[in-house]
Amino acid sequence: MATAKKAASPKSSAAKATAKPAAAPKASAKAAPAAAKRTPNAAFMKPMTPSAELAAIVGAKPLPRTEVTKKVWDYIKKNKLQDATNKRMINADAKLKAVLKKPQVSMFEMTKIISTHLS
Repeated sequence: MATAKKAASPKSSAAKATAKPAAAPKASAKAAPAAAKRTPNAAFMKPMTPSAELAAIVGAKPLPRTEVTKKVWDYIKKNKLQDATNKRMINADAKLKAVLKKPQVSMFEMTKIISTHLS
């Protein structure tokens, strides 16, 4: 038993044609506020001094928390320390183990531990 497809009625195609232009102004109205530039939180941009263990990875000069996190991730990727099977886990080498105090940590736990090395 084959079922025949119904042809689109002229009323429904006309309704679709008129609906598209009406929806366009709403989308453009929402796009305007999204284009506004976000300002970073001052607490994240305040330069923090890393501990001696963390300075071996990111450098000794004061950096904002965001830059410290970026430099740690650059170090992890450069040395291929991200676990191959579970990408959320970080395997520590000698330098990173001095900071993390564990052979393996999750990426979320890592940021918490690194924040204790900033003052």
